[in-house]
Amino acid sequence: MILIKNLRNFKPNRIQTVVTRNLSVTVRLNENQSSSHTATEHYDIIIGGGGLVGTALAAALSKNKTLADKKVLLLEGAPPFKGFDVSKPYGNRVSAINKKTIALFESIGIWERMTNARVKPVKQMQVWDANSDALINFQHEHFADDVACIVENDLMLDSIYNQLNENAPNVMVRNLSRIADVKLPSKTGKSCSEVTLQGGEKFSCELLVGADGANSLVRKEMDVDVFSMDYKRMGLVATLELSESGDNSVAWQRFIPTGPVALLPLTDKLSSLVWSTTVPHAKELLSMSPEQFVDALNEAFCKEFPKSDVAVKALDVLNSMLGQNTNTLRQYPPRVAGVMDKSRATFPLGFLHASSYVRPGAALIGDAAHRVHPLAGQGVNLGFSDVSFLVEALAEGVYSGAKLGDMQYLTKYEQRALTKNVPIIVGIHGLHTLYTTTFSPVVLLRSLGLQLTNNLPQIKDIFMKRAMG
Repeated sequence: MILIKNLRNFKPNRIQTVVTRNLSVTVRLNENQSSSHTATEHYDIIIGGGGLVGTALAAALSKNKTLADKKVLLLEGAPPFKGFDVSKPYGNRVSAINKKTIALFESIGIWERMTNARVKPVKQMQVWDANSDALINFQHEHFADDVACIVENDLMLDSIYNQLNENAPNVMVRNLSRIADVKLPSKTGKSCSEVTLQGGEKFSCELLVGADGANSLVRKEMDVDVFSMDYKRMGLVATLELSESGDNSVAWQRFIPTGPVALLPLTDKLSSLVWSTTVPHAKELLSMSPEQFVDALNEAFCKEFPKSDVAVKALDVLNSMLGQNTNTLRQYPPRVAGVMDKSRATFPLGFLHASSYVRPGAALIGDAAHRVHPLAGQGVNLGFSDVSFLVEALAEGVYSGAKLGDMQYLTKYEQRALTKNVPIIVGIHGLHTLYTTTFSPVVLLRSLGLQLTNNLPQIKDIFMKRAMG
């Protein structure tokens, strides 16, 4: 019997290709075989959303010994993922993943595949303030691990989908399957959650997991309070060519008046850009010629912006007391020589946090539960952390004889996730607020805080260990 792994939208009297684990099979459907819109197929777990976090959850469920026999359906509205070609240029969407995310990847069997393709370790990170020159440095020599690893999002997604295709017989991946309606036990009085697709197909499950992003339909049906904020900022990403080839292993981030601009290493000659700025400025940067854009970017890292005299004097006193010289500590990023064709793109920035991640028969993970500014590179790491906590709680529940949608164990997931997520989310939101003003008292406070953190190893270690997972 052939196990269908990527199920398309079947229609009567059509010949369609179904992608299986290792081959393609042509299937003819006649009227007697057509799917009924009234029939409801049951799964143990349905995951809404086939992005990075949703697919990682499916793979983690299949790898967990206690949950490996559970029937899982992964619903994704987009067409099947086209795959990753290592011979092609670097993509413009990358993530700085921490050691906890790497541990998750190792547990589901994809980390080796990724490192065999292309992964760039970050050995050092420097962050500094253009309005005062306060700075902080993180180096891998202070820790047993690299500061982070830079990985293309498409490489992560390709590795996870390959794992599902090859080693997850309990997981059904269904593309072109957009959720139209969700019904939860708390509203229907039934024991199962129900999902209806736009095509009319119906499914039921013990647990519905919303991994469907910031505009989550699952979250809306859960009726949880959501605190959200539009930052009225855009993030601009691009792939950059450096002027010189060398040991490009440092992540650079400078806070300028319009927002942070960051360079993440990809290879000895390439870096990835994440530039957070105002909406008009982002549009202007997109419209520039490559030469104008490169000049604007180099200026953003090197230009002398107006400084707060109070903050500068306070830093001089602090550094004198600590025996430090900021100018000798600071390094400068490599000069950018070019931007890869068609690599510039923008996305809106905002804040979101759900008041609760769970309801009977439902749970939220990733951007469906929380959305943060990319300035700390923690967004996707928090989502992968949700995956680990949810799988852990579900396995505990099943081992104890509970149902997958049991609130006792879903609440355990929520408590663990909130304990990890809330301090980071609030901290990132606070940093965004602090660094979007040039008001001198605020510049003074943030500069002293940054410089003190850099010079007090105990505090610095706390920040670094939390950022690393």
